[in-house]
Amino acid sequence: MSGAVIVLIHGAWAGPWVWDSIIDRLSTAGHRPYAVALPGVGNAIDPDVPITLEMLTDSVIADIAGFDGPLVIVGHSGGGVVATQVAERLHDHVAGVVFVAGMMLPSGRSFDDICADVELPSTVGITADLEFTAEGRISTVPVDVGSTVFFQRADPAAAADASRRLRPQQESARLITPTWTTTRYGSIPKLYIEALDDRSVPLSAQRRMQEISHGVEIFSLDSDHAPQLSATDELATVIANYSNRLCSVSLAP
Repeated sequence: MSGAVIVLIHGAWAGPWVWDSIIDRLSTAGHRPYAVALPGVGNAIDPDVPITLEMLTDSVIADIAGFDGPLVIVGHSGGGVVATQVAERLHDHVAGVVFVAGMMLPSGRSFDDICADVELPSTVGITADLEFTAEGRISTVPVDVGSTVFFQRADPAAAADASRRLRPQQESARLITPTWTTTRYGSIPKLYIEALDDRSVPLSAQRRMQEISHGVEIFSLDSDHAPQLSATDELATVIANYSNRLCSVSLAP
């Protein structure tokens, strides 16, 4: 089949549903989108069994094992760290990586390190409003906070619905740091889609990650942290067009 396999990786507290709005649009553009479900999110998670980045990466790779064709790995928010690690592992099959207001981190550095670089407090974004259980090992986003921090530019009813769908998150699966090499992940084409009105991953942090990640294409969206809801058509078009370009290169004789 022509077109790319577009692997869509959600961020913390979310699920595959966060991509529902663009799935059909990507399919219509000739691609094969697939939204994965990461472990460590949900009402039944076990706080006594920590979920690691390696486990998250293994889960995604197992989910997409049956797909043929060039892969475009798309990570939203914290899903960007998982996208990075998947690309590192599957380097030979990955045509490109797309970060949607995502954590595009240097090897061995955390998002807290990026925030420190630009003098943002450790309580940036949603952090100060999280509710914790299991001795701090599981975090939950209050519904009203999700609407105002993640989805403030979306239709109010859609924002409220999305916020209600957020689930408890194991902290070990959220506070993750990538490890990658310049010859594998580092050599793969990348696109960073920045969200100009992001209250979760502030623009200064997004710009810092772009600054220290060489050779990355950048596209700006006038959206909140979740352009899947607030800039649906634009997001789908950008991902589809980038995948078209990557695919034409990957399939060239």
